[in-house]
Amino acid sequence: MPHSLREMIGFAAQRVMELESEALCGAGHGERSAERRNQRNGYRERDWETRAGTVELRIPKLRRGS
Repeated sequence: MPHSLREMIGFAAQRVMELESEALCGAGHGERSAERRNQRNGYRERDWETRAGTVELRIPKLRRGS
């Protein structure tokens, strides 16, 4: 079943935000690491208006510098 353009945009944006938060934290989601510099603190729900339509995003929150 093909995905809509809006779903693909949402998936790509979500993945980029997850990778950025992992880089800022120094560890993946739920991963324990001695190099960890920050911690996650849930998500913020936001709508993103695109030409393909509204994309619902879950923006990762960090304890510091989010």
